[in-house]
Amino acid sequence: MRKVIALLLGAILISGVFLSGCTQKQEEENVIKVGVLTDLSGSLASYGLNKKIVCEIGEEKINKYFEERGIPYRVKIYVEDTKSDPKVCLDKMQALHAQGINFYLGPRSSAEVKNAKNFVNSNKLVIISSASTAPPEIIGCTTPEEKKYIFRFTPTDDFQGNAIGDVAKELGLKNVIVIYRKDAWGDGLEKATVKKLKANRINVIDEIPYDPNIGDWSPIIQTATDKIAGKGADTGIIFIGYEEAATLLAQIKDDSPLLAHVWIGCDGTANSEKILEEVKEKAIKVKFYSTMFKSETEEAEKIKEEFKKRGLGEPDQYALNAYDAFWVGAISYVEMLNETGGKYNADILAKKIKENAIKYSEGQFGITPVTGYIKLNEWNDRVSGNYGIYVVTEEGWKLAGIWDSTTKKVNWINE
Repeated sequence: MRKVIALLLGAILISGVFLSGCTQKQEEENVIKVGVLTDLSGSLASYGLNKKIVCEIGEEKINKYFEERGIPYRVKIYVEDTKSDPKVCLDKMQALHAQGINFYLGPRSSAEVKNAKNFVNSNKLVIISSASTAPPEIIGCTTPEEKKYIFRFTPTDDFQGNAIGDVAKELGLKNVIVIYRKDAWGDGLEKATVKKLKANRINVIDEIPYDPNIGDWSPIIQTATDKIAGKGADTGIIFIGYEEAATLLAQIKDDSPLLAHVWIGCDGTANSEKILEEVKEKAIKVKFYSTMFKSETEEAEKIKEEFKKRGLGEPDQYALNAYDAFWVGAISYVEMLNETGGKYNADILAKKIKENAIKYSEGQFGITPVTGYIKLNEWNDRVSGNYGIYVVTEEGWKLAGIWDSTTKKVNWINE
């Protein structure tokens, strides 16, 4: 009798373990793993943290949405710090892919996207970047087919270059010196900006590139100082780079002629906390007008409230882009799984994202986008939205105007 009982208990135990294993496996299969590639350290850290928090908020809301509608899946994010470094980014993506992750929110910068492109295409991964803006050819894509798995929910720098060029014109500049970050993103935005400056008949005195890993800015400062010597108030400096602008300003002496001219930045400097924390007075002196893609709906206020609950400031535009990208990607992933019987298929997922960006924008899923209507072109790049023009004041960054992508004009708000 004891032997029979022991056998029964053993059978029950084995059965329990087996059932537990099945349940665990089933739960794992119902999890949509999402890689979040962002910059928690490095030259875009202020913006990278915003994106991480937004994705955490998105994870909560999407899972609640799935549960309420009886959708048998949930999303789980895996956050990795790329440090704004293309090599580190690729290493992190490869590590996440080894864990079975095929869909990514990010990376942010165009240099990172460019370096990851071949890995993405060869492994048929799908990525949605919320901030990469370099034109397709700059990131190594010569045809839409080469970019079929790479989506970007922000317009390319052909838009922003026009905005910067028109801001320079509005400020009455006749001459400019362009200092730009020498990488895929910097090259693309600098090229687009110079093209618009020349179209606006603004003389480009010099184009000065700098290494993204620069520490000592003295050669750049000396070159710019020599070039600007003797120039009047109609001469300005255009800076195309990231938060390393704070280090540059910090290394410029207080009596330098470079601080006697207006500066224009871009989306790599707009609303930068680092600039306010480290060189606020110098930034106020040069104004540091900076452009950033701006397209928000009333729904964005709810995300901003979530930020405040976490003791943070306001999320930047590109973090909001990531929020919409998360929703479109998650919904599309579920539709792909339903269509394939639970199997990953990059071509179907890419097709769904393209279709669902429109449906999501129109509210067909019962969710209101936080960044307005998302229209994608044949390159899977966004072609809708305006640019905000921000300026540094005693109170911090303030919205000074809007560059309208439809009229190609600057509408000043606070100045």
